[in-house]
Amino acid sequence: MRALVLAAGSGERLRPLTNDIPKPMISIGGKPILQRNIELLTAAGIREIAINLHHLPNSISDYFGDGHLYGAEIWYVREPELLGTAGAVRNLSSFLTSGPFLVVYGDNLSTIDLTRLISFHNNRGGDATIAVFQRPDPSASGIVSFDDEGRITRFKEKPKANEVFSNWVNAGYYVLESSVLDSIPKEGSSDFGRDVFPKMLDNGAHLFAYAMKERLWWIDSPADYDRVKMEFARA
Repeated sequence: MRALVLAAGSGERLRPLTNDIPKPMISIGGKPILQRNIELLTAAGIREIAINLHHLPNSISDYFGDGHLYGAEIWYVREPELLGTAGAVRNLSSFLTSGPFLVVYGDNLSTIDLTRLISFHNNRGGDATIAVFQRPDPSASGIVSFDDEGRITRFKEKPKANEVFSNWVNAGYYVLESSVLDSIPKEGSSDFGRDVFPKMLDNGAHLFAYAMKERLWWIDSPADYDRVKMEFARA
């Protein structure tokens, strides 16, 4: 299985922390968040990894090189213009068409067991599996509702206060069948939460939610960063 790690964002909400470093390279517990995500992948036996780049790309490619020091083989794809989470996948469709693949948001910090996520996906036999976790304030995230089997029944990206129907939010770890590529717009920027997952649900695709029991820390602001550093040290 191959993986795409999304690392192209500019981290606007974390300025000035991200003026000189991409958000995925922010250090928690002595390691960049991106390194921790690569370690999650290799721990699950995933060695072939692509990383998309845009903001300060050399700070990522120079750090990880070809990936052999981290037990992986890493390819880099630079995006002169940001393509969005789904557009980045479309841009690497030739790399990802050999079977199911993972998409990992490289600026997320989690203890998720990707082996369990993959097993859950394979057992359900769906088109896509989205890892989800509970967040008290879901307004900055994509929210989902799902049945007892984990099948997603609704998805809403960044809901307004009167649109919130769930506190289960998109964690940024997906297992996707290659057929999902057909649901991604063929041109321009596109996003899974805004453009792809709702369309798939409308078309009758089978999307499942992996309800995380593992930890996930969100870092949306400099204050979040300070809080997470302390929480991570105690975890």
